[in-house]
Amino acid sequence: MSRRIAALVGAVVVLVVAVRPICLHGQAQNEEILRRAKTKVQPEYPELAKRMNIAGTVKIEVVVAPNGTVKEAHVVGGHPVLANAALDAARKWRFEPAPGESTGVIDFKFDAPK
Repeated sequence: MSRRIAALVGAVVVLVVAVRPICLHGQAQNEEILRRAKTKVQPEYPELAKRMNIAGTVKIEVVVAPNGTVKEAHVVGGHPVLANAALDAARKWRFEPAPGESTGVIDFKFDAPK
């Protein structure tokens, strides 16, 4: 019985370590992005979203080139009215250079205007 418990605990530890996100300065999340964001561009709140009082978080998956520029970006979650603003901002982010490409998710939080 203790072998089964040890195996279960070991599996849980491996799972937790494998899926835990590493937060880079509060917005970029993913264990694969191991470099610091040098330039973060905040999205402009879309006028339509302001009028409709839309709030929420948009998740953008990015592929960062070795030189630190965002090579690819696409929306993986969030309100469609907010998505393009977040996508445009994510494409302007710059990261520290690294030997290879990195992938990760950037979360952009939109608070409803008051």
